[in-house]
Amino acid sequence: MGIVALLTVVILIGYRYDITLWDWIKLLIVPAVIAGVGLWFNRQQRERELEIAERRTQDEALQAYLDQIGQLLLVTNRPLRRSKQYAAARTQARAQTLTVLTRLNGVRKGSVVQFLYEAALLRKEGLVVDLIGANLREADLSGRALIRANLVGTELIDANLHGADLGEAELSHAHLHNAKLIDANLIGADLTLADLSSAQLNEAGLRRADLSYANLSNANLVGADLSNANLVGADLIEADLTLANLSGATLLEADLSRANLGKANLGKANLVGTVLSKTNLTKRLRQ
Repeated sequence: MGIVALLTVVILIGYRYDITLWDWIKLLIVPAVIAGVGLWFNRQQRERELEIAERRTQDEALQAYLDQIGQLLLVTNRPLRRSKQYAAARTQARAQTLTVLTRLNGVRKGSVVQFLYEAALLRKEGLVVDLIGANLREADLSGRALIRANLVGTELIDANLHGADLGEAELSHAHLHNAKLIDANLIGADLTLADLSSAQLNEAGLRRADLSYANLSNANLVGADLSNANLVGADLIEADLTLANLSGATLLEADLSRANLGKANLGKANLVGTVLSKTNLTKRLRQ
């Protein structure tokens, strides 16, 4: 009603002063549109400037971290790599690593992990920098080679590990909820008590992996190779194991309630005590 009243007043004034509706549009609406476009452009420009500044801040933080760890690696009398278990250098390196990871985005978090691994600070044999509790949420580790890496207890929620090579890696107690592990190599990896709920593990290689008491509820394991894997006590509720290879796997007391095992290979699998309530065990998928 207010808008109608305003338009009525404008039209009446226009008749009195011979101002057409188009004249009003040019006088009022066009400048308003131009002002609105200008405000939008300025906002977009400001957002771009903030984004560039944030990228620069993260790059500087990452470079400062690499320089600091690099100095510890080059200490003449006792380099970080040769330091003892509770040495101050190790404590310093861990503290710096945990701090910088909270300030970085996914790609740069991946760079930190790769750097530590290539510097031989993150290996199963002779672990130097302990990453238990490290914030690796949304870390981008796709396609990275991290064979026999020690990532025990790390927080890898929503991380991208698509195609990563984690053969024989230590991932016990790791938090991998909703992580992307499509086509990842996890052969012989230790994933005991790991949280892999809702993780994407389709086509992943999990042969001989230790997944005892791991949480795999709602996980996508379509076409995954779990042959000879240890799944004792694992939570596989509503997991999709369509076409998965479970030959020789140990599923003792695992919970497969409402899981989909359509066309899965269960040859020589140990299913003693396994919960199979409402589990789909059909050999052929419905067309």
